[in-house]
Order: sequence, then structure tokens, then C-alpha cells
Amino acid sequence: MLPLFGRRATLALGAAALTAPALGQPAFPSRPLRMFVPWAPGGTTDVQMRALCDAASRRIGQPVVVENKSGAGGILGAQAMLNEKPDGYTLGQMPVTVWRTPLMSTRPMYDPVNDFTYIIHLCGYLFGVVVRTDAPWKTFPEFLDYAKANPGKLNYGSPGIGTSLHLTMERIAAERGIDWTHVPFRGFAENMNALLGGQIDALADSSGWAQLVEDGRARLLVTWGDQRAKRFPETPTLREVGIDIVSASPYGIAGPKNMDPGLVRAVHDVFRPALEDPAHLAVLERFDMPVMYKGPEEYAAFVRQQVAEDRAMIEKLGLKLN
Repeated sequence: MLPLFGRRATLALGAAALTAPALGQPAFPSRPLRMFVPWAPGGTTDVQMRALCDAASRRIGQPVVVENKSGAGGILGAQAMLNEKPDGYTLGQMPVTVWRTPLMSTRPMYDPVNDFTYIIHLCGYLFGVVVRTDAPWKTFPEFLDYAKANPGKLNYGSPGIGTSLHLTMERIAAERGIDWTHVPFRGFAENMNALLGGQIDALADSSGWAQLVEDGRARLLVTWGDQRAKRFPETPTLREVGIDIVSASPYGIAGPKNMDPGLVRAVHDVFRPALEDPAHLAVLERFDMPVMYKGPEEYAAFVRQQVAEDRAMIEKLGLKLN
């Protein structure tokens, strides 16, 4: 039997062998990482992900390069990963549309549970409904009453089909017996420009609208969190106006399927400290985005649960893409 010191040394060496690279292999990461962000530059998610990647780059001494792949409701980054090597150097931000879009399609392009490796869950959004300051609606109930009394007359913009913004607005419409028109956009900038230009009546989007609201160029009618936003304490939540919905559309980072578990932990350990980096936390604070950390196992379990719940919701609403 090994003496106590020998047993401890053996255990320590065994643990090190689990995380160290194979003999002759460079430590991870030994070159730049690519991060697919499936939204247009300048929007809330793009700003947040760039802050996160900058924080990670400073820590590991390698660039984490953001590649924007906007359009199709946020699934283009995930689709781009389908043919990438599971080597940890190509990653993607995973909005909830990655899970929902295949559930709405008669010809799913991928399996949201099994075709990706879920690495780290990051945060959620502050969502809200915004109108122009010259709009006649001062409150969200007034907006809903007008929509109910004028079927088909109102339209609203969102970041795309199958996003939490789209599904929540359709849930509200179904609950209140409202007929309004959904107008999908490629990202926040297009959505807001359409609102300010008068092409749409309302915008349902994440908190990129915050500065415009504070500057008096737009009016915030309602937010979708479980409590009022710190920056907009006078604005009620959906629950406070009688709609029992909380929506934060949380998201994280994933890689291609079949990543080695040790590599998954190594990538996780690149981004876990970056999540708590002061510069990144300042961006989350600016957009009222809560930290919602989950490790690989918990994140993967969360995805499985959400896919099951979203499947039931999509079937109930009868949403189809093709």
C-alpha cells in the first residue's frame, strides 16, 4: 500500500493527466478562436459577445475573432458550425431560435440537441415593446386595445421568425384575440430604423432601444422580465399589465458536435472568467442583461428541457415555416 504522500502524489498526477494535452500537442488554445455571432453588428448581442470575446482574448493571449452571420432569425451561425471540426477553435453564440427553427420546419436542417456541443450558458436579455414618441399609445394596454379593435391594422418588427420576440408577441395575440402582422428583420438596426421611419408601428426587441428611449426618441410601453428594469423603473412588466409571461431568451456558447469532454472543459475555462470580467459586466449592466451561468452538463440538460417545452408551445400555436 502506498504511503499517504505517495497516494496524494499519484492522485494529483492522475488529475493533471486528464487536463493536460497529449504528449507533443500544444496547449489549448495555441491559435485564434472564431466566434460566430448570428446577428448584425452593433446590436445588443453583438456588443455583448464582442465584450466577452475581448475579455477572453486578454486572458488567454489569443484573439477570439467575432464573425457576424446575421439573418434567418439567428440560426446561420449554428448552421455554419455543422461542417466544422470539433477542435474547440470554432464556436457560436446559440440563441433560442437554434432550438425552435427545426421544430417549426417540415424539413429540419439539424437536430438542436445532438448536433452541437453545449459549453457554457451566459446570460439573458431585457426585452420590451417600443413605439415612436409621436404614437398615440401611451401604455401597453392602450396598444393592445387598439390592436383588438382594429384587426390586421397594426404591425410589429422583431429580429426574426421563431425568436422569443416573435413567439411572445404571437402568444400575446392568441391570448387577447388580436390579429396583427409580424415583420421579421435581420437585426436590431434594421428593426429600429423601420420603426423610426414609420414602416412599422411597434418594435419588439432587446434593449438596444434603451438609449433612444432615454433620449426621448422612442417610448417604452412594457418590459418582459420578472421584475421592472433598473434603468426604466416606471415601465411595467407584462405580468403587471395582466399577461402572465416572463421572457429573457437566455443563451450561451456551443461548438460542433462530438467535442472531447476534456476540450469542452478547456473551452469553458476560457470563457468562465471572461463572463465575470468587469468590462463585460459593464456591458451587461448597460443593457440590463442578467448573468445566467450554467456549466456544460447543466447547459445541455437545460437545452433538452427547453426543446421539449418549445415543441409543445409551437404545436399549440400552430407555427410552421414550410
